[in-house]
Amino acid sequence: MSPATTPTGEAPPNVPGVQARLRHLVQAPRVDISIKLASRKQVFTTLDKIEGVASVTATADTYFDDVEIEFVGTARTFLERLTTAAAASGRSEAFHQFLKLTQPGLEDHYPEGNILKAGQTYDFPFVFGVPQQLLPRICQHKVQSPSVRDAHLQLPPTFGDKDFTDQPGELSDMAPDMASVRYGVFAKISKVKSTDEGASRVSLASRAKKLRISPAVDEEPPLDAGGKDSEYVMRKEKMMRKGMLKGKLGTLVMEASQPPSLRMKPNSNRDSESRTTTMATVMLRFDPADEHAQPPRLNCMNSKLKAVTFFASSARQSFPTKNASSLDLSQGIHTEQLQLSSRCMANVEWTKRQAEKPADTTTARRDSATSFSGGIDNTPQPSEQYKGKSYYTARLLVPLTLPNNKAFVPTFHSCLVSRQYALKLDLSISGTGGIAPSLDLKLPIQISQAGRQDNQSPERGPGAPPAISPEEEAAESESIYDFFEPRSMSPPSFTSASPPPTQQQGQQERDQSGSRTPPERRTPRASRADEAPPGYSVLPPGAQRMMRDRSVEIAAH
Repeated sequence: MSPATTPTGEAPPNVPGVQARLRHLVQAPRVDISIKLASRKQVFTTLDKIEGVASVTATADTYFDDVEIEFVGTARTFLERLTTAAAASGRSEAFHQFLKLTQPGLEDHYPEGNILKAGQTYDFPFVFGVPQQLLPRICQHKVQSPSVRDAHLQLPPTFGDKDFTDQPGELSDMAPDMASVRYGVFAKISKVKSTDEGASRVSLASRAKKLRISPAVDEEPPLDAGGKDSEYVMRKEKMMRKGMLKGKLGTLVMEASQPPSLRMKPNSNRDSESRTTTMATVMLRFDPADEHAQPPRLNCMNSKLKAVTFFASSARQSFPTKNASSLDLSQGIHTEQLQLSSRCMANVEWTKRQAEKPADTTTARRDSATSFSGGIDNTPQPSEQYKGKSYYTARLLVPLTLPNNKAFVPTFHSCLVSRQYALKLDLSISGTGGIAPSLDLKLPIQISQAGRQDNQSPERGPGAPPAISPEEEAAESESIYDFFEPRSMSPPSFTSASPPPTQQQGQQERDQSGSRTPPERRTPRASRADEAPPGYSVLPPGAQRMMRDRSVEIAAH
């Protein structure tokens, strides 16, 4: 007997209701969310408008309680500690949600009865503005100076996001795997489920749309780079000799100040024709050993840019330094050096000057941050071997241009991650008798960014191409828990940390699980809140994965 026939040889009756119930058991109802932006900008900067629509579609009639759309910024770091003591070894991680803007008024777009009809698409519009700075509540830990607090409240750029830098045609921002700053629009639809233990909120669907943010950054005042413990070298002296085993020729002094910042334009990393340039000024002084000694012949000036990334597993209280990072197990450092240029300086002319007046020679040395403006007042101070006679000076102009094979982010300092730059100048001298001496300086330099002239996001016209292709939309279906994981994983022992504040008028403050928290039930800051910023988490990776898997399992049911 065939399994497709009855004992009498007849085909079984077609029962649509039974087949529908069987399909329902095999394929559980699914809710899909897609996020589309109205702007075609690939990089957003300060005061740009982030506007779009979150579309929700259900395969079956589905009841829900809440729809949330947020603009979120997070920082994540980890350090591998390898020590001789087993108790001190291992990985330490940190997570900081420093930005959360919530879209208000979504209830006006809820369908009747809060029921998503099968096969029907519902649109929930949103609009956010890239803020100029963060709220003071974001950085509540102890700091050594108000300037550190001000720096931590500046919006950091997208940094170390491999989803962007690993794509074909994208440039590396020289960020290590141990540090990242990410932004995205996060949409979530949920409902309240009653259990024996009480009511709990269950996620029906969620989707994250990652964004690239590069805020406008003003040029800061020059650093006070003087002192013996400074990692910068603003001045160097070198004794020059006439040749091997011969007498002294004189002392060459090389001195420079911090050059003007390398000021980028918005989206300059993606514009091959955009060149970011500045000019470094180097002053030379030669104090001859006798009146007949002539200045040495200059050879080449090599310039290199050093990108330094600092990251920490605990909130930093001061501006990071290389020395402090090497002594603190909670801090790490990553450096990468780029060649900028090599220029011949053989045609530079020396100017002979007469002996300085006693009043000039006894004047205290200028601060290393003082800018040169030309004239005798910018002459470097005499060397230790200066005999009070005539001397020579020269002025070197070194053009600096950022290479177009890397993506550069502005100089920034956040609670967990910092990026700063240093300029290395190496001047080689044409030697005699096989000796080719050189002098080198290490100067602080900033990379800043100008704001956009028109901060209005362009609207997509009827004939404009879509902001994202269907293939790219499907590729974004990866788990969003890696990006927003700590929002739903805080154990009871960590509830003393204040939740990240919402930053838009008319929005309601939410706890880390996404539910609204009445003001009278919000947990006050604990005594240890000054050691960690809001949204900060130090859970071990195993606990994070366990709680994430549990959240996914609950959502599936």
